[in-house]
Amino acid sequence: MNVTLHLAQQPEADELLGRSPLAALVGMLLDQQIPMEWAFSGPYAIAQRLGTDDLDAHEIATYDPEAFAALLATRPAVHRYPGSMAKRIQQLCQYLVEHYTGNAAAVWEGVETGDELLRRLKDLPGFGPQKAQIFLALLGKQLGARPQGWREAAGPYGEPKSFRSVADITGPESLAKVRAHKQEMKAAAKAAKSSGKSV
Repeated sequence: MNVTLHLAQQPEADELLGRSPLAALVGMLLDQQIPMEWAFSGPYAIAQRLGTDDLDAHEIATYDPEAFAALLATRPAVHRYPGSMAKRIQQLCQYLVEHYTGNAAAVWEGVETGDELLRRLKDLPGFGPQKAQIFLALLGKQLGARPQGWREAAGPYGEPKSFRSVADITGPESLAKVRAHKQEMKAAAKAAKSSGKSV
């Protein structure tokens, strides 16, 4: 895996995401309740604070939990909720060590069907159905992991040029389209809530 991503909107952080499967997974894990660029620059910030140029699942899995939480909380914080996210990142890395010998890419390498890949992603700590589908779409659209039926397994996020998620962001123009889509969804949800309906 060695591609150019544009999710952090910072060259060094995006370079790490494009070459490190674990960094990509951690960025996706962090992508909640904060702006996308903040989330996906997180893996680079963590690597810098660990004094390395990559993330290692074994190192993070066995890191002292309080020290790791403090590492994420150091300003500028890696996330709005650094303590809880530090715990989730360690749980993810512990799972990867236990099930994939610490190799994040093994989650998707050699998988034959999109349904199997979706199941594997949903099994990861911190990855619910939606997050799993978005990451599956990112794998298929930008990271070269395309098992049979991957678009269908990714649901609406797998549709070509759907601009629904990070899977479609390749630069400023597509970022603006994804932002616009998310604003539309929020507005629709708000309108439905005020009228007493569910979207």
